[in-house]
Amino acid sequence: MTAKKNSFDEVENLLQDIGTKIEQLIEKAADLSGEAKDEIEKKIKELKDKETTLQAEFKKGKARAEKFYQEKKTEVEPNLKKSQKHFKNAFKQLGDAFSVLFSGKK
Repeated sequence: MTAKKNSFDEVENLLQDIGTKIEQLIEKAADLSGEAKDEIEKKIKELKDKETTLQAEFKKGKARAEKFYQEKKTEVEPNLKKSQKHFKNAFKQLGDAFSVLFSGKK
């Protein structure tokens, strides 16, 4: 899940950058006048709407991914616990085998 977390963090950072750039455009548009200002303000509104849509879609996707992860984690966890017991037992037996091998006892 760390790879997914990193991906989610990257997307969140990207969305924050987009928001920052929109705010910079708003500041620059305040200095303009006339028809150019109207056109820029229209474009800024479109960008804000798209940003809002992207953020909403991102939140939905993140929620779905986390739900899927939790379902799979719950599904796999009992098997992992069983495997952990077998794995520890195998290492114990392997350690015992090396002890016998190196001590020369049979």
